[in-house]
Amino acid sequence: MLSRLKNLLDPAGSTAADPMAARRKLELATAALLVEVMRSDGVAEAERAAVAAAVGRRFGLAGDEAQSLVAEAEAEVRDAVGYYPFTSLINRHFSAEDKERIVELLWQVAYVDATLSAHEQHVIRKVADLLHLSHASYVGAKLRAKDAAGHK
Repeated sequence: MLSRLKNLLDPAGSTAADPMAARRKLELATAALLVEVMRSDGVAEAERAAVAAAVGRRFGLAGDEAQSLVAEAEAEVRDAVGYYPFTSLINRHFSAEDKERIVELLWQVAYVDATLSAHEQHVIRKVADLLHLSHASYVGAKLRAKDAAGHK
């Protein structure tokens, strides 16, 4: 467990020599945050499919690759003690716009089952804070995801 988290957080390790490894770590960190929203109110298959679709679109992954990434992310979050290992990596490598897009993806996963739980809202708010997202960006991401889901 500790070695997996160390590898995820190690910015100077294999990532300096291997850009593909660095990209995979960012994909995994993003998928892990989406999985955290999925797990916050119980795992529904529709939400798991939404997570796979979101990472597939975000990173240009084929269906099998996206599902494999989600499975790996689920294993990572089972061993994680918080969101910081994932958000710190994203903060170091993604722009403010990229981070806002990630929060929008979190909202999309939350809205997939037509119910927005307090647990989902809490996870997304916490992640948005750790990503240093402004309140306006947080609300904008939520409204775009809500509109895309067809909620009033």
